[in-house]
Amino acid sequence: MTVVKTSMRNFLAHRGRMALSAVAVLLSVAFVCGTLVFTDTMNTTFDKLFAATSADVTVSPKAAEEEDNGPRTGRPEALPASLVQQVTKADGVKSAEGAVVSMSVTVVNSANKNMGSDSGAPTIARNWTRNDLKSMDITSGHAPRGPTEVMVDADTADKHGLKLGDELRTIAVTGDIKAKISGIAAFKMTNPGATVVFFDTATSQQKLLGKPDLFTHVSVTAEEGVSDAQLKQQLAGALDGPYKFQTAKEAADSGREEVGSFLDVMKYAMLGFAGIAFLVGIFLIVNTFSMLVTQRTREIGLMRAIGSSRKQVNRGVLVEALLLGVVGSILGVGAGVGLAVGLMKLMGSMGMELSTKDLTVAWTTPVVGLALGIIVTVVAAYIPARRAGKVSPMAALRDAGTPADGKAGWIRAGIGLVLTGSGGALLFLTTQAEKASEGSLFLGGGVVLTLIGFIVIGPLLAGVVVKAISAVVLRMFGPVGRMAERNALRNPRRTGATGAALMIGLALVACLSVVGSSMVASATEELDKSVGADFIIQSGPSGPIVPEAEKALRAAPDIEHVTSYKMIKAELTSPDGKKETEELAAADPTYAEDLRRETVAGELSAAYGKNAMSVGSDYAGRHGIKVGDTMTVAFNGGETAKLKIAAITSDESNVDKGAMYINVTTATKYLPADRVPPNMIMFAKAVEGKEDAAYAGLKKALAAYPQFTVQDQTDFKQGLKDEIGQLLNIVYGLLALAIIVAVLGVVNTRSPCRSSSGPGRSA
Repeated sequence: MTVVKTSMRNFLAHRGRMALSAVAVLLSVAFVCGTLVFTDTMNTTFDKLFAATSADVTVSPKAAEEEDNGPRTGRPEALPASLVQQVTKADGVKSAEGAVVSMSVTVVNSANKNMGSDSGAPTIARNWTRNDLKSMDITSGHAPRGPTEVMVDADTADKHGLKLGDELRTIAVTGDIKAKISGIAAFKMTNPGATVVFFDTATSQQKLLGKPDLFTHVSVTAEEGVSDAQLKQQLAGALDGPYKFQTAKEAADSGREEVGSFLDVMKYAMLGFAGIAFLVGIFLIVNTFSMLVTQRTREIGLMRAIGSSRKQVNRGVLVEALLLGVVGSILGVGAGVGLAVGLMKLMGSMGMELSTKDLTVAWTTPVVGLALGIIVTVVAAYIPARRAGKVSPMAALRDAGTPADGKAGWIRAGIGLVLTGSGGALLFLTTQAEKASEGSLFLGGGVVLTLIGFIVIGPLLAGVVVKAISAVVLRMFGPVGRMAERNALRNPRRTGATGAALMIGLALVACLSVVGSSMVASATEELDKSVGADFIIQSGPSGPIVPEAEKALRAAPDIEHVTSYKMIKAELTSPDGKKETEELAAADPTYAEDLRRETVAGELSAAYGKNAMSVGSDYAGRHGIKVGDTMTVAFNGGETAKLKIAAITSDESNVDKGAMYINVTTATKYLPADRVPPNMIMFAKAVEGKEDAAYAGLKKALAAYPQFTVQDQTDFKQGLKDEIGQLLNIVYGLLALAIIVAVLGVVNTRSPCRSSSGPGRSA
């Protein structure tokens, strides 16, 4: 009890330093807890949405489970409408209704402004069904009754100022749907930002699926007393065909799994930066307690002289650390909840709505926050606590404590040099690596070992650097400069630890800046060398380039050629008999001009001949393929063809690495018309000397399709630079936490000291 009281007095006596250290603990714990609360809240929001929108049992095409063809063909997998009657007749079925859902659409208003979310949430077009009444209420107007009427969700209407009678155009691969808003429906739970429009069933079938007698799935309601699992089993026995059956729970779990993969990436990335902040905070805490132990050397020596044991002194310092950890962690948990709310508001401004009503604080969150904060603080204070326990009773008679162990210092310097040298060697190997996977491993290992090495060797470096700076700069300031030099050299460990905390944050910032600049420079050089097209036309996340937009592009003036580029999945059987599922790049022959690819054998132009193709050098090497060999190609959803290898492209370049090219006419020959995917990207070449006019013409041609972008090579390079810049800005923002903690360490180190003349009192 005496130890606790003494520790409490010492804690309060040095509240200034403790407060700065507590802020470091608070920030780190807040980041961890805020991340957990934010991701848990997002999970809760999506769980409620999936649970509310799922039918008792959903019947969908088996092919939809194997491959999501929505983004590829623009049409989701479908099943015959007659299946609804078969489902209705099955035992345990109360009712069944067909549903149409397409996520490969874009919705624009009369001014051609995209109504989609800026957050990347999907735009969904579907038919209005009884199942939708479980999750939505019509708040004004009425449900759509024909091809000229559409209903929109209330969040989208509020965001874009839409009202009854306004016209919306829904752009799909099968054509445009122009309709006036007949109703507005509000979600009963939080809508995380999706734009949803509803049509009547007949319009949805014809305009979204291209045929009148199709549905994407059937929603089935069970009779009273029949469980979802029983109904699923009975339907599976009653229906014969390639169908997938999901209970409401299974459908919700499937949706949660899809969203969860994205949330996990974000969650662990943010926790990684919180870990960096904790690492930097360790240096601050070590410095804080090291300084406190140094200041109280005489006090500790006096306590040892009157009978305190080493364990008691050690325990006293650790109790102070425990108090610091508890205070900082408790405040950090509360701040973390506030941070989560702030992140939710930020996401709301970007279009992803998250309601504070769904704020989820799991019991594990404060436990994890408290445990991390307390454990890290106590562990960081352990070394200073041990040092305090080693103070001898004779220290009460002198100003200095136990001198540093020179041998230990040299051992530490040696270990630091070995680690730093090993890290430097790995970084050098990064530049020599032939494969990106090897290079990333060398880079990661090199950065980690180098940072650890610099931290270990910090005291030695501090002395060298301070002396060098002193010789060049500090001597200019006369006595003040010499005093600064002596103060910095008085305790190299403290100087090195303080510098190491700043070094970690700044080194990561500098490293990422170099990586980002290198990526931009490398990509720009590769584009200049490889891309021959003047313009690149890309689709957005809502799906492929629709046929109407493609026609407009081909009709644009001052264009020498426009190149199609489609990705088609197929099963390849190589000459050695091995089968692999690959994606073929089906393009017009002009693509050989638009993207210059080196070949190791054959001519690339020949790969666009009749029943011909090319393969990459890596694939050819694995299977012993040479020009003239024949490949068996089974097109997904189509026929099987025998294609001759006309060229082998070099995989030394990262542009289209590993691509296998065929003529687009070859692909369409072996695929049904409804299985030929539209273009995800297209290329264009201007008539020589008319590049500016052609650029303006392409922009004008796509004015009615805001989801597609036209870029010349300058635009494309700038876009790449902007994307990398945005990513780096996010990373810099996250690293700012670690730098703030490091700055607090500098402030703490340089704050005025007070010597202690007695237990718990400042002199």
